[in-house]
Amino acid sequence: MARQENAREDLFAESTALVERAEIAFKPGPIVIGFRACGAASVYFVGIAYHFDSGGRLRRAYGDRLFKADRGRLASLQRRRTDNEVQLVRHDLDDAEMAQFLAHTAKMLGMLKRGFSKGAVKWLREVPEGGRVRERIAEWLMGLPDRIEVAQSPRVG
Repeated sequence: MARQENAREDLFAESTALVERAEIAFKPGPIVIGFRACGAASVYFVGIAYHFDSGGRLRRAYGDRLFKADRGRLASLQRRRTDNEVQLVRHDLDDAEMAQFLAHTAKMLGMLKRGFSKGAVKWLREVPEGGRVRERIAEWLMGLPDRIEVAQSPRVG
């Protein structure tokens, strides 16, 4: 098993669980955004990914650490490597840490939302082509509350 995680070559092509998805040119780099068959959305920025349930609540995030929802709160999981194994060490975020993380999440999504409202996004690819992906993404973004809610569980369903 590899001891290092590698950057993905083509996240758009690999995101097959997102049955409707698009790749968008946006600063600081391309964004992949889409939906699972159940309506749960995912947004992949450069360096961090956010996964939501079908109600728009944050259920997972991946960046320098893994984050997961647990009964409406967030816990981070940090990888610790030893010679024999990789351990995931859990840390339950306190109120201040959670507020800071959710504020950053809202800031990232807000930048994207403003880009959409100004027409400042360039569509690179979409699946299915010619579908309603663009409209669905715009509707989802515009429907997000300014304050991000945390799901009860990290699971999709």
